Amino acid sequence: MGASPEAGPRVGYVLKRLRPTMPGFDTLKDESRSEGYWMLVRLADGWAKGSNRFLKRGEVLFGAWHGKELAGVCGLNIDPYFEGRDQGRVRHLFVSARHRRSGLGRMLVETVIDRARHYFAALNTRAPQEAFVFYERLGFHRVEGEEFVTHRMIFGKGS
Repeated sequence: MGASPEAGPRVGYVLKRLRPTMPGFDTLKDESRSEGYWMLVRLADGWAKGSNRFLKRGEVLFGAWHGKELAGVCGLNIDPYFEGRDQGRVRHLFVSARHRRSGLGRMLVETVIDRARHYFAALNTRAPQEAFVFYERLGFHRVEGEEFVTHRMIFGKGS
């Protein structure tokens, strides 16, 4: 799912804030749905309903463009499964099949990690089994016994 730890992303990716109403999002959403993943459908629904627009303190939704093509998406929210606002959550990570194994997923999640460490004490995700190694290579630790978290990264005080 990711490139080797030493490999950087291919040249030509530009990360910027994303709104799921932007051109290219529906194409990526349809691709994710055709692969059996519903995270971008949930993202679009939450945006349309106004229930998640990534506007709270520390939150952001990134899109990665390769030219005019939206190649990937990754968001950061306050973790809705925990009381308080001290835990962040990696949300809606998806990279188009054409751009996998290029380092783009790593680039997206590392960008979210860099932002999260300024706002949160920990960063959580609930990853599918096939993504466990990907997250562990990025420094997340496996979590057992929590329904909504498979991996967590704890940030040191003052990070």
